[in-house]
Amino acid sequence: MATPGQVITCKAAVAWEPNKPLVIEDVQVAPPQVGEVRIKILFTALCHTDAYTWSGKDPEGLFPCILGHEAAGVVESIGEGVTEVQPGDHVIPCYQAECRECKFCKSGKTNLCGKVRSATGVGVMLSDRKSRFSINGKPIYHFMGTSTFSQYTVVHDVSVAKIDPKAPLEKVCLLGCGVPTGLGAVWNTAKVESGSIVAIFGLGTVGLAVAEGAKTAGASRIIGIDIDSKKFDTAKKFGVTEFVNPKDHEKPIQQVIVDLTDGGVDYSFECIGNVSVMRAALECCHKGWGTSVIVGVAASGQEISTRPFQLVTGRVWKGTAFGGFKSRSQVPWLVEKYLKKEIKVDEYITHNLTLGEINEAFHLMHEGGCLRCVLKVHE
Repeated sequence: MATPGQVITCKAAVAWEPNKPLVIEDVQVAPPQVGEVRIKILFTALCHTDAYTWSGKDPEGLFPCILGHEAAGVVESIGEGVTEVQPGDHVIPCYQAECRECKFCKSGKTNLCGKVRSATGVGVMLSDRKSRFSINGKPIYHFMGTSTFSQYTVVHDVSVAKIDPKAPLEKVCLLGCGVPTGLGAVWNTAKVESGSIVAIFGLGTVGLAVAEGAKTAGASRIIGIDIDSKKFDTAKKFGVTEFVNPKDHEKPIQQVIVDLTDGGVDYSFECIGNVSVMRAALECCHKGWGTSVIVGVAASGQEISTRPFQLVTGRVWKGTAFGGFKSRSQVPWLVEKYLKKEIKVDEYITHNLTLGEINEAFHLMHEGGCLRCVLKVHE
């Protein structure tokens, strides 16, 4: 059946209010307007950022909304002025846009893009400040400019990465968030050199991707830090060489790491979003040159602290978003690296469910034994 130009009614998991189970609803998805792309989402994964907004702790969280931002699908139709993708193209929607013409994109200094942020931050599309989702005429907000917990979604063209059609969408959907964030924190933000000593706080998907990136970069020691010792066996497969559980020590964890490493690590990565751990990650860095990268997203209103002397004596505190990767340019490159078996993706997928089982998938994610759960979106 021909759908371009028509409203599509499809299934989506709607978050009606914070902390209440998502509800599978029949949602109307309007056709794409100027500069927009409508995508048939085939596979979507769950990420802790979805849970963070769903919990009500996200100041930008708006309800009702359709969550989801780590996915892959096929272009169904395109709006006026869209030139870089065509119907039938295999794509990954990217919450980090890349317009190539704003101040940020032109700076050569960042992967952040300013073009659509004013709209995606408030759950609407840029052209008319309206949503493309509705249920019986009631608008449903977009989320992160992606909203992938829906069989069809509408996104800005600057947020669509066209990828090799040979790539399995049920795997490469992970390249929309967590895996690139970890790899890029190492390769782009920290620029870890061969022989470095690295500490990783939090061994979930992002922390494991940091480990893999550090191993690829030639790090000599990769110390994984987590309060769940069961994670160590998995972490070894991704390159972690030593494991420290803070619960096994009376001393502050930063002191434990400093003692283990003759003065501290060259690079540390906080992959949790806990401000006290962020401090520990900075303070376990070596005097004179240690760099700590904040990867985890802390709750709204939280603040970081340390003594200025930590920075005066040569430590550097940095942050990263989407691992510093430019989405449209570099996600296709990451897909090629996966196809050449140069980066892991399959190994992060511990569970496969359907869109209808999304609430169960969120429970799995919080239990700790789950890295990534991929949902098949169409029955």
